[in-house]
Amino acid sequence: MSILVVADPWAGLDPAVDATVGLVAAAQDLGIAVRVCTPEDLEVRAGRVVARAAPVTIGPRSRGGDHRWRVSSPWCHVGSPGTVDVAATAQLVLLRIDPPVDARYLHTTYLLDLVESAGTRVVNRPAGVRALHEKLVALRFPELCPPTLVSPDPEQVRRFVAEHGAVVVKPVDGFGGLDVWLLHDDAAARALAESATSGGRRHVIAQAHLGAVSRGNKRLFLVDGELIGAVLRHLEPGDFRIGPPSAPASVDAADRRIVAAVAPLLARHGIAVAGLDVIDGRLIEVNVTCPGGTSKTDALLGTDLSGATLRRLLPHVLPHVLPREEAIA
Repeated sequence: MSILVVADPWAGLDPAVDATVGLVAAAQDLGIAVRVCTPEDLEVRAGRVVARAAPVTIGPRSRGGDHRWRVSSPWCHVGSPGTVDVAATAQLVLLRIDPPVDARYLHTTYLLDLVESAGTRVVNRPAGVRALHEKLVALRFPELCPPTLVSPDPEQVRRFVAEHGAVVVKPVDGFGGLDVWLLHDDAAARALAESATSGGRRHVIAQAHLGAVSRGNKRLFLVDGELIGAVLRHLEPGDFRIGPPSAPASVDAADRRIVAAVAPLLARHGIAVAGLDVIDGRLIEVNVTCPGGTSKTDALLGTDLSGATLRRLLPHVLPHVLPREEAIA
């Protein structure tokens, strides 16, 4: 059996932390062959999706004492690419392009729709990625979220800041912590709101700042609707933004309530792998495009979230499936 990983250029990934690299390493440990390609390597010929894909092998690696892996040099071997019929040769396609969901991303999802129609599972489902905007989908559950405003209007943002005192503002199309602002109810708020919204031309999400973030932001890892792990991430020193995984996380009743509410929606849209960001029992974001954090958590805590993910995605072809009782209750 084999897996095709559709990702950004392989050479640009950081093997010490990248979740896609962790999934490929886990597949290798399970005896599954992996080929990799980029969106630009996909074509449709006579109604079939073909890919110019290369086999990849991960070199030795070990836990590095924090959220990073120690890797060999070179850290992988990429073989000679060849053209393959995706649905005929892969039992699973992993869609692992980093956001934003731009035109390149969308065009890739339309091609992978054809792969899914031919009978190969694509994770996450292309139509689901298009349907569920990871910055906005949490707002389908307003009772679970902090007070939130979505608007391009700097004056509305300024009023929201005045109402809540401190507000985190981020662009609707942002990713990776870029262009995230912390606004306080002071003389700088109006100018910062104008900058964040590009003078009213860019939608932003404004959320009341939760002081409990100082105790950590919890990432909940879901596969096919089941919670398989959790980790805490703390503030970067001297920054209001969240850093990498830093400590084990307990799962409480509020977390289970959030999972119970969100999981059915994800299932309806074929979002098999997701990361829920939670602060003090409040849902902040639902990561669906290229959910990360698993490889970092495995390095930090000695877990096997990457392997557990694959065993759950391919139970009908793998001889050793993670028993249901090993899921987090």
